[in-house]
Amino acid sequence: MKIIKNDSLNKEDMTNKPLFYGGQVSREEIVGNETSSYFNFSLVHFAAGAKNKFHTHTSDQILFVTEGTGIVANESKEVNISKGDTAFIPAGEKHWHGAVDTSDFTHISLLHPTSKTGTFE
Repeated sequence: MKIIKNDSLNKEDMTNKPLFYGGQVSREEIVGNETSSYFNFSLVHFAAGAKNKFHTHTSDQILFVTEGTGIVANESKEVNISKGDTAFIPAGEKHWHGAVDTSDFTHISLLHPTSKTGTFE
């Protein structure tokens, strides 16, 4: 068993990564591939208005909202989600997610550790 304490997490600034736009974004890896060969489990914080571009993953992705209000969208619809909501995004589905303009947004992201992300402009 391994316990990961909240105050031991390393916050990585993702704001200037090519996937993100519109404001500050940070990521805290909770369980990575050095810990698990089955899960990559991260906390992602979006400042109000920050989003990511359309992208895909080679594994399913689960987003569990812990704070604020955000949007999760695919090519045909956009849905507002808030604390306690879960989004399931199948592998290969073109999608984006991020904060609404009036609220910060935090979600837990669960992916397979070998998942690759493909981005679209």
